Amino acid sequence: MLFLSVLLACGSEVDNKPAAEVTAPAPAPAPAPAPEPEPAGQTLQVNAEASTIGFVGAKLTGDHEGGFKGFEGSLTVADGQPTATSFTIDTTTTWADVEKLSNHLKSPDFFNIEAHPTASFTSSSVTAAEDGYTVTGTLNFVGKEAEVSFPAAIELSEGGAKATAEFTIDRQLWGVTYPGKPDDLIKDEVLIKLDLSFGA
Repeated sequence: MLFLSVLLACGSEVDNKPAAEVTAPAPAPAPAPAPEPEPAGQTLQVNAEASTIGFVGAKLTGDHEGGFKGFEGSLTVADGQPTATSFTIDTTTTWADVEKLSNHLKSPDFFNIEAHPTASFTSSSVTAAEDGYTVTGTLNFVGKEAEVSFPAAIELSEGGAKATAEFTIDRQLWGVTYPGKPDDLIKDEVLIKLDLSFGA
């Protein structure tokens, strides 16, 4: 029955998307160092009302869309180029296209929001690539950290910026291991969809 389900599974939006490069788990947090100086350049704040941080998870029988309604972040620009970005996400604002799934994602099976009410991403580099930029940094999610690198399109304008990205990550690397039902297994790859607007 499971083999038949696999053969009949529909194509997923998660398929054929670029995968984020996970280079290595980040080291355990050290004692708080002295505050670092602010990055040089202009810091633009994300306009959360005009931005989305979403994801697509896939089962054998189809996709489910979701995301986070609460987040804050910034993009630093210097000499006409993006140089750094950081975000904090309120995981208690997790939503999905099915209400029952929204509640399940908040449980210990997935995001465990009581123990981990926030997630964060802090870049270590933003470098020009052949088609846009490559953003590298540390993703802290459900209490685990790993360094990821993914492609992004970033367009700068007078006093603002627009950034978009679509890439997949392996949820298992952050300890999200819930398999789903035996006849409707959940894929390990999750599509991350970013559509972000920044302003001064």
